[in-house]
Formats: sequence, structure tokens, C-alpha cells
Amino acid sequence: MPNTEIPDYSTLIDEQTWAFIRQTERCYPAETIDFTIQRQREIYNAMCREFYQSQAESIISTDGLIDNKGHKIPVRRYRAKNRNQERAVLYFHGGGFIVGGLDSHDDVCAELCAKTGFDVTSVDYRLAPEHLHPAAFEDSLVCVEHESNRLQLPVILCGDSAGGNIAAAVSHAARQLQNVRVAGQVLIYPALGGDPRSGSYLTHANAPMLSTRDVLFYNAIRTNNDQRLNDVTLEPLKDHHFTHLPDTIVFSAECDPLSDDGKHYCEAITAAGGYAHWKNEKGLVHGYLRARSTVDRARDSFSRIVEAVNTVGYKT
Repeated sequence: MPNTEIPDYSTLIDEQTWAFIRQTERCYPAETIDFTIQRQREIYNAMCREFYQSQAESIISTDGLIDNKGHKIPVRRYRAKNRNQERAVLYFHGGGFIVGGLDSHDDVCAELCAKTGFDVTSVDYRLAPEHLHPAAFEDSLVCVEHESNRLQLPVILCGDSAGGNIAAAVSHAARQLQNVRVAGQVLIYPALGGDPRSGSYLTHANAPMLSTRDVLFYNAIRTNNDQRLNDVTLEPLKDHHFTHLPDTIVFSAECDPLSDDGKHYCEAITAAGGYAHWKNEKGLVHGYLRARSTVDRARDSFSRIVEAVNTVGYKT
């Protein structure tokens, strides 16, 4: 194994972020990963309620269903009173493909809607292990097609962590669809299928909030340990063709085993002649969206994320 220097998180991470980490660990202890899936979901949902931020009064949200060959996919649609009808956003929540849903990221989606004016649709894709890959990907692609046609607008694909993986996979697949225009993608600490034996997976193997062991666990649950080679719908970094992808902005957390995924993904798009920008947020950790009202660094990053959603696709 390569000689990897262990980061000094006591200096990389500031006290505000440590307070967020400690609060998270009280709600979602490290040993949660060893509990049953049902128990993990209960703990995760309770943690999200602990960090929940109320919706702005200017936002109206409604729940709906989108059909995928007889399966009804729950979605939540957000609309601002000062609606901007230039584009719309499809949001895919994080949660390691096994936890999370419409409620876990309700406040994030509402705030994105309030601060951009764009319609936002949050997708409650099917979760593993009850529904193995590619169920989540298929649900998400169907929702993108449906919402793009319903709204008749270019769409921005956005997601955090597992949701960043799904957003990227859908962007790759959407290149083959004539009736969908993906104007851009904004990915937040995404898991994109990097090599777990190198780079940030080693440097930040034991980072607070997410470890390399956690990443491998979620990947195994998602596929029931099925080793799929070069499945772009599973790991977008495995694609051999990065041309004709939408303009892309990726926000990684510095203290996160997934940070190199964003770097390598943007490098691949740029090498293929596309536009991609990688922002590695200094001193931040996986899951920092929940800290956007209490941690200055996270607040600043969220402002950049909103700006990215507002501007991606206009730069080229």
C-alpha cells in the first residue's frame, strides 16, 4: 500500500465544523452502519429532522407521482412565488442509496427554489437493498424525461453524495434522449466510482462523517456485491466517452474519501473538450449541506452552490 500521510483534522477542520460533526454523531453514531437497514433509516430520518430548517413562506410545495412501468415514483415539486421560468432543477437526495427521501432533503430543495426562483423537483427513487441497481437510476431517468416534457424547460441536474452519482449517470444517459435538454449539472460531494485503493480514498480513509469503509459498504448493498465492470449507470467515472456532457460544476469536501471523484470527473470532461469546474471546499466534511446555517464555511459553500445552479450552462 502506498505511503499515505494521515491528515491532521485538528487543524484542517475548524471548531464550527467540529461542533457540527459532534452534533451529527450524537444523532447518527458511527456504529449505525452495523445496524439493520430499517434501523439505519429510522436514525437517519431522525437526524435530518434534528437539522431541518423551515421553508420560506415564498415557496409552495406539492407531492405527486410519476409512473415508471407501473411503479409510482413519489416526487415533491417546489415553486417560488417569484418564479424564474428559464430553467428547472431535478434534485436527487443523498443517503448511500439506502436511506433518505423527500423529507430528508425537503429544506435543501426548498431553499434552492427560494434562492434561484427555479422550479425544483425532488425525486424519491427506489432504495437498496429492496431495489437493487439499476432501480434508482431508472426511476431518476424516467423522472427527468417526465419533468422536462411537462415543464418544457431545460433542466439542471443536482444531487449530493449518492444523489450526485445518480445525477451524473442520468446526464450521461440523457445524451441519447432527443426530448430532454440537460443544461447543466451541479454535483455536491458525489460518489462517482473512483478507485478505493488510491488518492483521497486512502488519505481520508477515516475522515469524520464518512469513511472509505462506509463507501464500500453502501456500494456493496446497492448491487448485492455484484461486481459490475464499466457500468456507467453505476459508476460514471467508468465511462469511455465524456464528450457532449452538460456543463458541470462539482463541489467536493476536502476531508472526504470521495473528494478525488469530483476532481477526476471534471478532468475527464475537460480533457474531452467540455466545460467542468471542480471546487474542493477547504476544511469541510461529507454531509456539510446540513451545516449551511451554522458553519461559516458550509454557508459560503452553499452560496456558491446556489450561484452554480443559477449560472451553469451559461458559461460556454
